Amino acid sequence: MDVLETYLTSIEDPVKQEKLRSLFAAITKKFPDLVPVIKWNQPMFTAHETFIIGFSVSKPHFSVSPETKCLEQFADAIEKAGYSHTDNIFRIKWTEPIDQALIEDMIAFNLKDKAEMTRFWR
Repeated sequence: MDVLETYLTSIEDPVKQEKLRSLFAAITKKFPDLVPVIKWNQPMFTAHETFIIGFSVSKPHFSVSPETKCLEQFADAIEKAGYSHTDNIFRIKWTEPIDQALIEDMIAFNLKDKAEMTRFWR
C-alpha cells in the first residue's frame, strides 16, 4: 500500500485522504492479489498487469473508473446509489457514503471478465 500512501499524502484535505485510505484498505483486504499502481497520476488496481479499477480526485468528488463494460453492467446499481455518472466513470461526492459492496462487486466482475486478458485495457 506504499504506492497508494504516497498518493494519499498528496491530497491536502485530511478528511478526503482518510476516506480514500479506508476505501483502498478495504479493497486490498478483500482482494489481496490486486496490485496498486499509479499511472497517469491516478491510483489504480491491476491484476496480471491488466486494469481492474481506477480512481481520480477532484474538489467536489472522487471518480471511480471500472471501464465502460463494467459501468454498463452496474448502471442500475450506480443510479440506485445516487451517484452521477458518464459512460466511463461514476462520481462519489465527498459528502456521500461509499457503497463499498458496489465497488467490490465491480472489481469481482472485472476480475472474472478480464481473467484471460493480456492487455492493460479492454
